[in-house]
Amino acid sequence: MTTATSLKPVRERASTRKPAQRSKHGSGRLRRTLVAWAFCSPFVLLFATFGIWPVFSSLSMSVTDITSRDVQTPFSVNFVGLENYTALFDDPTFVRAALNTLYFVAVGIPLTMVLSLAVAVALNSGIQRAKGFFRVAYFAPVVTSIVAVAVVWRYLYKPDGMINSVLSLVGISGPDWLNDPNWSMPALILMAVWRHFGIPMVIFLAGLQSIPPELHEAAVVDGASRWRAFRSVTLPLLRPTTLVVAILLSISYLQFFEEPFVMTSGGPLDSTTSISYYAYQQFGFGNYGVASAASYVLVTAIALLSLLQFRIFRARA
Repeated sequence: MTTATSLKPVRERASTRKPAQRSKHGSGRLRRTLVAWAFCSPFVLLFATFGIWPVFSSLSMSVTDITSRDVQTPFSVNFVGLENYTALFDDPTFVRAALNTLYFVAVGIPLTMVLSLAVAVALNSGIQRAKGFFRVAYFAPVVTSIVAVAVVWRYLYKPDGMINSVLSLVGISGPDWLNDPNWSMPALILMAVWRHFGIPMVIFLAGLQSIPPELHEAAVVDGASRWRAFRSVTLPLLRPTTLVVAILLSISYLQFFEEPFVMTSGGPLDSTTSISYYAYQQFGFGNYGVASAASYVLVTAIALLSLLQFRIFRARA
């Protein structure tokens, strides 16, 4: 009897202590959560202001008829749905810009990948001396200002410039590269390949150095030639690296803007106008809705091309 009466207060104290402990534990977790959010709040605020809000604003602008005249009276802007998008594809200049961008991507990306892979292979196994110098030299165009690059390449592409002078030595009369609608885009592609192959070269070089040398030694023992070993051992093991390079180049080449901006201003006869340059012009004209719609057409193209590359390379990896 005495034992039963002594256990009852203990159970009561234990039952009253658990809610108190849970309440204390819950308040501690809440305090830690608030402290964590307090530390994260500067980043969240900046990301929301400069990351999410501009994207949301431009997307909403693409479905309105907002122009520069509506900046002072934003409530006069009307919702037009997909009218800006349909107007884009009825505009011959935008269609020409889309085809130019496709031409730039379809030719420029394979050329850049082949050149960067060839240079990476040479730096990995072919060039034995002054590798550091060659790596810096090949990477230098990436960090060079586009303005300085434009000055040099404008000189090279002059009718009496260095390229035509070299061609004249073998009896070829070179074109007026930047003023001929047929040659202006190849000229910009050549310049873009020279500018962009540095970063893919570094990525391919890292991928080549990660391949175990024992695999190549085994291929040589089996009688494989260097080309066969490269085709059957090196290239399959470089597929993940190739996927990264392809996606980075797709994003870069689809945003084709700097080359026509500094070299041709979109000419001659819109032969080098890209989607990015078209959107830039529309923003300059004050057609904010149309410019935003053109930008989201470009975003959609980048997303679709990246998805296609993921499916191609991941399926074979």
